[in-house]
Amino acid sequence: MLPNQRRDRILELLKEDGSAKVADLAKLFKVTEVTIRQDLEKLESEDLIVKEHGGAYLKNVEDQVKSFSLVHQENMDKKEVIAQKCLEFIHPGDVIILDSGSTTTEIAKKIKSSGIKNLTVITNALNIAVMLGAGLDIEVILTGGEFKPPTLSLTGQKAADFFKGLNVQKLFLATSGISLKSGLTYPSISDLVVKKAMIDSADITYLVADSTKIGKSALASLGALSLIDYIITDSGIEKKHKQVFKDNEIELIIAS
Repeated sequence: MLPNQRRDRILELLKEDGSAKVADLAKLFKVTEVTIRQDLEKLESEDLIVKEHGGAYLKNVEDQVKSFSLVHQENMDKKEVIAQKCLEFIHPGDVIILDSGSTTTEIAKKIKSSGIKNLTVITNALNIAVMLGAGLDIEVILTGGEFKPPTLSLTGQKAADFFKGLNVQKLFLATSGISLKSGLTYPSISDLVVKKAMIDSADITYLVADSTKIGKSALASLGALSLIDYIITDSGIEKKHKQVFKDNEIELIIAS
């Protein structure tokens, strides 16, 4: 991996976890701690992160948490269209899982404004729980786990353990990158056990991802595309990527 690629991955990880230790990053990227410190110095010089003794944290993360806003706010027009399409698959009486993320947050907004009643929503996202929890017609169940400030989410083994023994109808799953080689990918390793536990507890898994994520890979791979049943994306998806989903027998739903 080239230095600029490694720094991009480090920044992606910090945008997910909020902070990281030099020693952990060195093990993860299989380089020396000296190399990681140089990477962090470069990122700090670009005013993207703040170095501290033994590690670094994402710049302005405290302000972001206080304002209860998400770091990832790209392609929001696409995400809103996808969220609107998702409402077609959510019905009164359903028990669903909403993963954390900006696209699933848009789904929560659509649910709130739609007036769907008698709905149970299980989530690891604090912002989604707060958004939907005030409604009298929606039962919200929040997982436990370790708090990740940039994504306002709960993660790790405790969050994953929450899903043991659960059997829900539908999961709306987020991702950071989708590729034929790596499958479903994420910037943070701690999320993998949670995503897998969500998938295992759901009858149907809808992957919600805007078209810019298709054909890209993040740091950690969850597994093959066969883990999901449907993908809901926007009309910007390329023809070659449509064929990939067809070849893997995954039904493609295009929101427009």
